[in-house]
Amino acid sequence: MTRKPAPFSRRERQIMDALYACGRATAAEILERISDPPSNSALRTLLRILEEKGHVRHDEVGRVYHYMPTQPIESVRRSAVTHLLETFFDGSIESVVAAMLKVKRQRLGADEAERIARMIEAAAGKGR
Repeated sequence: MTRKPAPFSRRERQIMDALYACGRATAAEILERISDPPSNSALRTLLRILEEKGHVRHDEVGRVYHYMPTQPIESVRRSAVTHLLETFFDGSIESVVAAMLKVKRQRLGADEAERIARMIEAAAGKGR
């Protein structure tokens, strides 16, 4: 049986968001991007944990570590959506879309609706 990775804690998510925004960053640069940041030692512990989990790697430049994500953001997004789809929606894309449209707090713009319609047509094999 394949074991799914545990979800990120709030702090781990903040660190990963900072790393995806920067591409690569030092601990000091990560701290600058986090609201209500943890202590320097707590951040370094979390970075080590993220490395052990395989989400982050580092390069050493002189005495400074430069951290970066191990996976491209699109791969991570795809994995997260797949997990959401399988875990909460029994694999039903229709149910996910319906839920997302209910969650959306403002009206769907015409341009966004058109782009989504094109994606649906392409996925259904109709294309334009």
